[in-house]
Amino acid sequence: MSTLSLRLPDSLHETARTLARNEHVSVNQLISTAVAEKISALMTESYLIKRAAKGSRKEFEDIMSRVPDVPADPHDVREAEQSVAPYRRSSQRRVNAAFAKKEN
Repeated sequence: MSTLSLRLPDSLHETARTLARNEHVSVNQLISTAVAEKISALMTESYLIKRAAKGSRKEFEDIMSRVPDVPADPHDVREAEQSVAPYRRSSQRRVNAAFAKKEN
């Protein structure tokens, strides 16, 4: 295990202390978990962009054309929109860029 000296603004450090206390963990554990979550998110995005670049828009559209054209359950639509809305724009731009590179 490594040791890391970290400089935090006082306000951020105090917030971390409060959150750690509320979660019944040490500040070290809270920060370690936060770093692990961020790394996981960044690595997942990178993985998905690489996978998207391997895909074929034509094959995707061919497969999607076989899906029955029926309206989605309103409950499913509402939940899906709420869960992806914060990430949609930036991720979609990256995926579109990966497809554009592949098709050129």
